[in-house]
Amino acid sequence: MPPTDAPDSAPRLARFAWFTVAANLLVILWGAFVRASGSGAGCGNHWPLCNGEVVPPSPTLATVIEFTHRLTSGVALLLVVALVVGARRALPRGHRVRAAAWVCLGVMILEALIGAGLVRFELVADNASMARALTLGAHLLNTLVLLAALVLTALWAGGAPPLRWREAGRSRWLLGLGTVGLILVGMTGAIASLGDTLFPARTLAEGLAQDLDPTSHLLLRLRVLHPTFAVVAGVLVLWIGTAAARWRVEAGAAGRRVAGLVLVQWAVGLTALALLVPVPLQLTHLLVADLLWMAWVVLLARVLGAQSGSASRTSEATARAASMSNTVPADSSR
Repeated sequence: MPPTDAPDSAPRLARFAWFTVAANLLVILWGAFVRASGSGAGCGNHWPLCNGEVVPPSPTLATVIEFTHRLTSGVALLLVVALVVGARRALPRGHRVRAAAWVCLGVMILEALIGAGLVRFELVADNASMARALTLGAHLLNTLVLLAALVLTALWAGGAPPLRWREAGRSRWLLGLGTVGLILVGMTGAIASLGDTLFPARTLAEGLAQDLDPTSHLLLRLRVLHPTFAVVAGVLVLWIGTAAARWRVEAGAAGRRVAGLVLVQWAVGLTALALLVPVPLQLTHLLVADLLWMAWVVLLARVLGAQSGSASRTSEATARAASMSNTVPADSSR
């Protein structure tokens, strides 16, 4: 096994970090349900209060959905704060896990501020402005950064080596393209989902006609970007997943998971399109997208982190060989 600089308490921290990942994933899915159900204005334009109250009396269903999202988001924030505290207590100053945990907290705070901006500027409910679409895209990007930071925190707390882009050779360019591609798929998916929610089609043919009609709302005409990026980036990521084992043996399982999730995501996306994107399939599509992104981050850690692990093992082997060459003559002289 590759050497690790993590102390004995790191495995417990890693388990807590993975729990925090799972909790945040649930919060993300519930946030998507808030948008899909049109409940974003359930607390009015008040934040952090809900309709001017700490606990709204006699809430409507939309208020319950939105208020629940705020409560669970608060719990997720507290978990990330606990992760920072745990990393500070368990690991020495300057350790990459401590730095990653602080990044998680910073991105988490930014996530809350973006959500607050959506509410305060009333970019919710039936708002079909490009400001809302762009903000949702930024929200999705921030969410991906948060998940990546949380996954890396968990991996590093478990003893995974740091990422070394410069030692990856030509593969780093493919990995970089795959990362950008998945981000673009996610951001365009957020915009497409908004268009599906605000302008639902009665039939698949009607939806396709809306996408191609130059007089349609811009959100509808932008929907075509999502499947385009999904196919192009998906093919690249699928190929990288199957090729990962040839780059690093340690990355084989992670690569197969990525490749499998790409195929699952294509199947879910096509099914959602054929069934006119019902809310359960929207949430399933987002869940698989997040799982694919997290699997991709693990793959990056396996490919790029293996560089340092391989280098360390090579150095150890060289040192052992040198030690043996120095001791053999002494033994023979006796």
